[in-house]
Amino acid sequence: MSFLNSQTAISDRPSAQVLIIGAGINGIATFRDLALQGVDVVIVEKNDFVSGASSASSHMIHGGVRYLENGEFRLVKESVTERNSLLKIAPHYVKPLQTTIPIFSTFSGALAAPLRFLTHKQGTKHVERGAMLIKLGMMIYDAFSRDGGTVPRHEFKGRAKALAALPLLNPGLKYTATYYDAAMHDPERLALDVLRDGLDAGPHARAANYVEAAGMDENGVLLRNTITGEEFRFHADVVVNTSGPWTDLTNTALGQPSTFMGGTKGSHVVLDNPELLAATGGREIFFEHEDGRIVLIYPLKGRVLVGTTDLEHDMSKPIRCTEPEIDYFFDLVAHVFPTVKVDRSHIVFRFAGVRPLPRHDDEAPGFVSRDYRIESRPLPRAGTENGTLLSLVGGKWTTFRALAENLSTDILKLLRLPRVVSTEGLAIGGGRDFPATEAAHLVWVTAHGDEVGSDRAATLLARYGTRASEVIDFMADPSGQADAPLQHNPEYSRREIEFLASTESVVRLVDVLLRRTSMAFVGAVTTPLIEELALVVAPVLGWDAERRAEEIALARGILIDAHGVELAPVAAAGILVA
Repeated sequence: MSFLNSQTAISDRPSAQVLIIGAGINGIATFRDLALQGVDVVIVEKNDFVSGASSASSHMIHGGVRYLENGEFRLVKESVTERNSLLKIAPHYVKPLQTTIPIFSTFSGALAAPLRFLTHKQGTKHVERGAMLIKLGMMIYDAFSRDGGTVPRHEFKGRAKALAALPLLNPGLKYTATYYDAAMHDPERLALDVLRDGLDAGPHARAANYVEAAGMDENGVLLRNTITGEEFRFHADVVVNTSGPWTDLTNTALGQPSTFMGGTKGSHVVLDNPELLAATGGREIFFEHEDGRIVLIYPLKGRVLVGTTDLEHDMSKPIRCTEPEIDYFFDLVAHVFPTVKVDRSHIVFRFAGVRPLPRHDDEAPGFVSRDYRIESRPLPRAGTENGTLLSLVGGKWTTFRALAENLSTDILKLLRLPRVVSTEGLAIGGGRDFPATEAAHLVWVTAHGDEVGSDRAATLLARYGTRASEVIDFMADPSGQADAPLQHNPEYSRREIEFLASTESVVRLVDVLLRRTSMAFVGAVTTPLIEELALVVAPVLGWDAERRAEEIALARGILIDAHGVELAPVAAAGILVA
C-alpha cells in the first residue's frame, strides 16, 4: 500500500459506487465493511489516516459507565457488547483493563442525579457522586456486561482494604469501586489493521491519504492531492462524510452546508513519572474531579496517561493542549495521589482532539450524547438519477465496528445490494490467530524466532500482532540490506522502518513518528532520531536531500507545536538551525 500506487489507482479510475471522505476509525471501519461486501468503494483523507479525532482518544475501549446517568442505555449495551467483542477479535491491541474509582462520600449525589438526568443544562451545580449512586451504576453496568465472563464483575472495598491495595491513594477516601473495561494500546495501528483488511478484500477497495474533497457539483466531487495540488473529478453513487468534528466544514466545501456538529475538545498529557506509574498499581484510576468531569490516570507503555478535558471548541482554530489544561491535570493528580509529585518536567507528550459530538446548544458538554446518527441528503447529478450524501454525526472508538455495520447496511440499501458478510466476530488484522495462551505465545515466538531471535519476535508480535510474520519475512529477506537496530532508538530496526514506509502509505516523516510507531507517544523522539529516520525512509520514498530536510523541519515543527515535545536544534553544516 504505497502512497503513489494508491493515488494512481484512484485517479486512473475516478469513479466508484461509494466515496468515503474522512479516514478516522469510523470511516475506515465503514470502508472495511463495504469492501468485504464486494462494493466498489474508495476512502480519502486530507491528512494521514487516523490523524484527526481518532488519534486523540483516551486509549480506552469502554462500555461508558457514566452514560448510564444520561439515560443512554442503548449506547451502553452496544458499547459493552463491542468491548467484549474487541477483546476477542483484536486481542493484539485491546486488553482487559482493571479500573478503580476512588469514592469520598456515601450518599452524596443520590438526590441530584435525577435532576442531572432530567436537565443536562450547563450551570447546574455539581454534586459529587457517592458510593450508593456508584454502586447502583456498577450493578446496572454488570447486568449489561454479561458475556460468558469476558471481564470480571465489579468489587467494592472499604477504606482500609482500598489503601492496602493502593497505598498512595488519597487517605480521605471512604471506598473504592473496581471493575473492568479495556485498554487500547495502539489506536492508530488498530485503525491501520482495519484499513488493511478492507484493502485486502480486492482491487475494488481503494484508499488514499493526503487527498481532500475540495468541492462538488453535478459532475462529481473535486478531489485534490494535498501534497502535489493535483485535482481530478470523482464520481460516486453515494458520498459518505465521516470527517468527524469537521463534518460541517466538509459539507460546506461540498456545497451542502450543515450545522450538525458541536464537538468538545479533550486533551491529555503523557508523563514519565515512575512514582506515579507505581502508584496506579497497573490500574486505570477513573474518578470524578471537583468540577464533575470524569477524568483518568492510566498506565500505558511504561508511562502514565492523564486526561481529559471537555471544552467547547471553534473548529476553525488550532486544537492544542493548553497550559491551563495542564494545571488542571496536575490538580487532579494531586487530588487522587496527594504525595506524588508531578510537574511539567515529567511531560513527554501532549495531545488534544475534538470529539465528533452533535450540536448541543446549552446542554452541558459532559451530558452531550456520545451516540451517533446518520443524516441523508440527495445529490443532484448530471445526466442520471440523484445520488446520496450521508453524513455521520457522532460515534466513538468503542462502537466503530457496530457503527460501520449500521452505516454500511444503509448504504447497501441505497445501492440495492445484499449484505453477504457480517463483521461481527471477524478477527481484525494481526488479531487473526493471535496466541491466546502462554503456551501458544511460546510456540509462535519460537516458530518465528529463527531469523530474528525469540526476544525480537516477541516484541514484534506485541507490536503488530500476527502480522509481525510479514515484518519478519521482510527483515530477513536476503535481497535487502542487512538489518540493524536504529542507533538512536534500538527498539526499532532499519528494516522494520523500511517495511512500514514501503507498505503502509507513509507520506510524511511525521507519519512514522506519530502513527506507524509509538516513538513520540512514549517520549522517545530526539532530533538525532528524526534525522536518522529521515535517512532510512528517504530511499524508500524517493526523497532527495531537499525533501529530506523539509520533512525533518515539518516533523520537528509538529512535534514541538502540537505535542509539546522538547527537541534540540538541528545541526546542519556546523550551523545550528532551529
